[in-house]
Amino acid sequence: MLLKDILGQDHIKNHFIKSASLGRIPHAQLFVGPEGCGTLTLAIAYAQYILCSNVDGENNTGNAACNLKFENYSHPDLHFVYPVATNDQVKSHPVSSNFVTQWRTFLKENPYGSLFDWYKSIGVQNKQGQIGVDEASEINKALSLKAYEGGYKVMIIWMAERMNIASSNKLLKLLEEPPAKTIFILITESLDDILQTIISRCQIIDFMGLSEDTIAKGLITRENCDEKTALKIAHQSEGNYNKALHLLKNDDNEYPFETWFIQWVRSAFKAKGNAAAIQDLISWSETIAGLGREVQKQFLHYCIYFFRQALLSNYQVTNLVYFEPTEANFNLEKFAPFVDGSNINDIFKELESAIYHIERNGNSKIILTDLSIKLTRLIHKK
Repeated sequence: MLLKDILGQDHIKNHFIKSASLGRIPHAQLFVGPEGCGTLTLAIAYAQYILCSNVDGENNTGNAACNLKFENYSHPDLHFVYPVATNDQVKSHPVSSNFVTQWRTFLKENPYGSLFDWYKSIGVQNKQGQIGVDEASEINKALSLKAYEGGYKVMIIWMAERMNIASSNKLLKLLEEPPAKTIFILITESLDDILQTIISRCQIIDFMGLSEDTIAKGLITRENCDEKTALKIAHQSEGNYNKALHLLKNDDNEYPFETWFIQWVRSAFKAKGNAAAIQDLISWSETIAGLGREVQKQFLHYCIYFFRQALLSNYQVTNLVYFEPTEANFNLEKFAPFVDGSNINDIFKELESAIYHIERNGNSKIILTDLSIKLTRLIHKK
C-alpha cells in the first residue's frame, strides 16, 4: 500500500515523506480522524515507506521483496493490534494474533472499513470488542525481539480507544521506554477515550474527512462507478469513503436502522397524552434491547445523524442535507419542523448518554425505555 495510492490527505503524506527522508521519525504517533478518512491505510503506507526504504521514490522494483510482503500485510517487522472478542473458534483470552488471517482478508477487501465491519467479519458484531491486558503482553513479546530485517519495527494499534485500563497502563510503560528503533502508530476516532498520559507521549496527527471530489474520483477509478452516481454518493457520504462504498454496494440492509427510527419517533409522537401508546415504545425498546450492544450503539449513532439531518433541513441548509429516505410514507421535510434549537441539544445529550451507558454494560431495556419516554417530551418541546 503506497502513499501515492491513498485517497486524499496530501498534506499529511507530504509531512511523512519529509520527516522520514530527514530521519526525524517520532517513536509514537497518534492518528486522530473520523471513520473512512484513511487513518489505517495511511498508517500502513507510512510503515511501508519506512520499512521498505522507499525514500528514493515509491516503487515495486527498488525493494520488490519488501513491497510484496506489504501487499499481503505479512511483513515480519509490521505488527497489528485491533479490538477482538471471543467467537465460535476463540473461546477465551482473545488476542489479535488469533484473527490474523481474517484481519489480512479484511484489509484486502476494504482497508477503509469500520470497527463494526471488522466485528461482522469475525462474527462478534453482537459483542463489544476490546484490546485487553493479554494483548499488552503480546505487544511486549513481539517488540522484545530484534527487527527481522535489521531496521525499524512498526506497531500499529487500530482503534486505540478500545484499550482497557490494564492494557493502557502496560502500553504507557512501553511508550515511556520504547525498545530501540520501534515506532508506535496509534489510531483512534475518539481522542477523549484515551488516557491523557498516553496522549502526552505521542505526536498527534489530525485527519479530516475526505472531500467529495476525492471520494467521487476514488469511486470512479477503483469501483468503475459512473460519474453521476459517484458524485451523488460522494455528497451523501459526508467525507467517509467506507460509507460511500456501502452506499454504492447497497449492503447496509442487514439492520433496518431507518425503519426502526421511523417507528420510534412515530410512537413518541403518539405517546403524548396517550398512556396506551407508551406500550408501543416499551415494545420497541424490548426489540432493540434484544440486539447486540454494538448494533445498539450503531443504531443510536444513526439516530444522531438522522436528527442532525432533520435540523439542517428545518433551517433550510439544503446543501448539507444528504439523507434520502427510502421509506415511501416518510417525509423528512414534514418531520424537520419538530427538530430545532429548542430541543436538539437535549436530544443529542440523551442519545449520547444512552450510548455511554450501553457501552458500559447497563441494562439496555431500561436505558432505551428511559430514552424513549424522554423523547416523547423533547420532540414536542416548543
